[in-house]
Amino acid sequence: MPTLTAADGTELAYHVMGEGEPLLCLPGGPMRASAYLGNLGGLSRRRQLVMLDLRGTGDSGIPGDPATYRCDRQVDDVEALRDHFGWDRVDVLAHSAGGDLAILYAARHPQRIRTLSLITARARALGVDFTAEHRREAAALRTAEPWFEDAREAYEAIWAGTPADADFDAATPFFYGRWHAVAQAHAAVEVTQTNEPAADRYASPGAFDPAATRAAVARLAAPVLVLAGELDGGPRPHVAAGIAKLFPRAELTVQPGAGHYPWLDDPVRFARAVASFLSRP
Repeated sequence: MPTLTAADGTELAYHVMGEGEPLLCLPGGPMRASAYLGNLGGLSRRRQLVMLDLRGTGDSGIPGDPATYRCDRQVDDVEALRDHFGWDRVDVLAHSAGGDLAILYAARHPQRIRTLSLITARARALGVDFTAEHRREAAALRTAEPWFEDAREAYEAIWAGTPADADFDAATPFFYGRWHAVAQAHAAVEVTQTNEPAADRYASPGAFDPAATRAAVARLAAPVLVLAGELDGGPRPHVAAGIAKLFPRAELTVQPGAGHYPWLDDPVRFARAVASFLSRP
């Protein structure tokens, strides 16, 4: 297992899969080990995936200072990985809450970004968040699903702020475009892959300065892909479109029938869309 040492001495692990031009992958969760990304729907057959386990997750070490779990404090870890490989510029892909980390990295190190792919990504770093109403919009698209009635009340309780522990499991199907065996196996290991105390600190006060970050990414020269799932509640496609407008060279792709993990819902379509974006001159 390859590792590098962060500026504060924390050992950071990364995993390499596939061949070709490198694609630096930042996981979401927040603070979920990168293993859940798998091979990104076969994208590893087109690019070399370099997947960072964020500090305190997966095979990475636990930092001495828990305050360094805050999203903006982890930008230096991404830069340490880039420097470790000696890349002048690199393609960066981020999923979900990893979108905030990637956006902050692009704002602080714009000259190091060749392309940025934001996959069903959060953008609290830009002042964009997802509301309970957005989640309800997405839920309304799933009424024909056999699991809908059992999951609906649990899903509502979560976004109303009154969930029981069992509600999180019951509402899980809403995050997947297809609730099949692959999705169920993927969801079953989420708890063991996530550092919950670190997740609580990830977006803690001080992590984001949306006005400054918007101003920074408004000057970003690199192309940006914003990929949303048609059925995803965070972000809804119309919210993703708003995120795309904050970058000067961004394009929006909405994957039909996809939830929050589009590479599981339609691996071929997902890998083709991302690879096509990355291969443009």
